[in-house]
Amino acid sequence: MALIVQKFGGTSVGDADRIRAVARRCVDTRNAGNDVVVVVSAMAGVTDRLVQLAHEISADPDPREYDVLVATGEQQTIALLAMAIQELGTPARSLTATQIRMLTDADHARARIHSIDTERLREELARGAIAVLPGFQGVTEDGDISTLGRGGSDTSAVAVAAALKADVCEIYTDVDGVLTCDPRIVPDARLIERISYDEMLEMASLGAKVLQIRSVKFGKQYGVPIHVRSAFSDREGTWVVPESEVMERLVVSGVTYNRNEAKVTIFGVADVPGIAARIFGPMSDAGLVVDVIVQNVSKDGTTDVTFTVARGDLARALEISESLAAELPARGVESDEAIAKVSVVGLGMKDHAGVAGRMFKVLANEGINIQMINTSEIKISVVLAEKYTELACRKLHAAFELGDAPVREEEA
Repeated sequence: MALIVQKFGGTSVGDADRIRAVARRCVDTRNAGNDVVVVVSAMAGVTDRLVQLAHEISADPDPREYDVLVATGEQQTIALLAMAIQELGTPARSLTATQIRMLTDADHARARIHSIDTERLREELARGAIAVLPGFQGVTEDGDISTLGRGGSDTSAVAVAAALKADVCEIYTDVDGVLTCDPRIVPDARLIERISYDEMLEMASLGAKVLQIRSVKFGKQYGVPIHVRSAFSDREGTWVVPESEVMERLVVSGVTYNRNEAKVTIFGVADVPGIAARIFGPMSDAGLVVDVIVQNVSKDGTTDVTFTVARGDLARALEISESLAAELPARGVESDEAIAKVSVVGLGMKDHAGVAGRMFKVLANEGINIQMINTSEIKISVVLAEKYTELACRKLHAAFELGDAPVREEEA
């Protein structure tokens, strides 16, 4: 008997028929001799409607009350799914985050999980019931409802799997698994059968939306195998596992993109020690996440500092940059939000040279100018004009032969 945690997103539980279909899948898993814990999101569209209501009432909703409101979406789903499972003749119990003591900090709307009390869950499993839990929500030490931020149901599920020492956490979604690229722009994108935690972390952080970043971090930290698969078929999906369990070390495993990027350049800053701290300290204090940074030093003793932020943070980043330009001083500030970041990711980059050269040559052949470059041990990212995003992804996907016959490290 295995202990399996299953997570279903909003599309999977979008209406009564789909909730019944999820219930049948949960019961089939239970009837196969497994203990089952299910984590569900709010029904598709429900959270968005609640957020809209909050902002109709207040331009700046109180964080605590905001969490109380938006957490109700998941509470609806757990009750409905428990009813559907019971209708199939299997015991089920819905439990809120308060009832299982999923303790978080008090940072509302982006809370971090501290601990989970598994006693009540194990009691339900011992009596043969399927435990049905809400994703996305937790509870503070003071008993207040908290939420983990959008996409937090994946994190909830992997955290529960870690706490229970589950054999696997199955993440059911509306796609077959993790693909080599977005199939909407690369039609021959293929399913990746096994991918390492580190590769998945890079892909999630670089724009792939199949898994939430924090859920992958939990999986890696606690050694939870994550199986990403479709809620609408029985096809085997993608396993996210330790690097040692990835048999095919592909030079490049996938191509990702992120259009939610904006670029800021501060011109003519003095090239002296501490200048980066003076620029990026205020950015950090304002809660802005700075991604790619490039510094160009001129012969006249000045430097131009260029960095990227999320597009929604551009106005705040510009406000801070313009204030800094007057203090430092600097010659001026420019911004560009018509950019995107395109990346290639793969374990094989650790030991294989030439990936960057091939990537840059492919883009050059298409007349695509590279504005910024960022690398890690297993990824190369380039910032380019947004209008070239789809072309760059298609050409790189083809160049690294990700569609039909992937190039393995030992063959490259």
